[in-house]
Amino acid sequence: MEVVIIAVVVLAVIALICGVMLTVASKFMAVEVDERIPQVRECLPGANCGACGFAGCDGYAAALVEDPDLAVNLCVPGGASAAEQIGAVLGREAGEVVKKVAEVRCSGTCAATQSKMDYQGIESCSAAKLLFGGSGSCIYGCAGLGDCAKVCPENAIYLVGGVARVDTEACIGCGLCAKTCPNHVIEIRPAAAHVVVDCNSHQKGADTRKACTAGCIGCKLCERNCPEGAITVTDNLASVDYDKCTGCGKCAEVCPSKCIVALNVTAPAAAQE
Repeated sequence: MEVVIIAVVVLAVIALICGVMLTVASKFMAVEVDERIPQVRECLPGANCGACGFAGCDGYAAALVEDPDLAVNLCVPGGASAAEQIGAVLGREAGEVVKKVAEVRCSGTCAATQSKMDYQGIESCSAAKLLFGGSGSCIYGCAGLGDCAKVCPENAIYLVGGVARVDTEACIGCGLCAKTCPNHVIEIRPAAAHVVVDCNSHQKGADTRKACTAGCIGCKLCERNCPEGAITVTDNLASVDYDKCTGCGKCAEVCPSKCIVALNVTAPAAAQE
């Protein structure tokens, strides 16, 4: 019995000593945290999407406090509200926050393209891509198995005709879908963009036509007809400089495959006269 009592006493003394040592260590070795970091963190939505350029909301909050020159409006999901709150905490100007949304750059619906095989594997775009680039005839297009929809925190992505589409009203522009897409079909664009190129293929025109009737054939008609030089064709694929685009809609009008989609366009100059 005495042996048991002695063992219990020894363990209690050891525990007490360890507790005192940990208490002393936590006091003298503690790393001071700026109280503003948790305050800034509370202003952020918690999406941890990385759209701001940092690993997550915690990283952005710490960087904002440490770097007085870092912009407070980099959180796309948080928008103007988050920027204003952060600005109030840090005493900085919030600045303008440009709303951004995801765009699926693919028009290869079931009506425009076809399957090259009957895929019977895991319902995942990443898995399907490992098997000969996916089941679709265009290896650059949307695989249509919904990896993007599964990671969307706002349920803003759905499938129509074998291609993912975005509910721009619900989309917060976090970019998680773009990071998940194995074919890099999704881009994050300004919500106010006038036109978009809904194609991701870099194949030559003839090969694109064989794979998808709605694909960009690199004809450069859009490039030649854009009065602002806002659209260029590189590696057989058109792309839009959203900062230069004025929304005349000429590129969408002349596109033979109609892969350039007009969203918010003004009437062409000829029509206004």
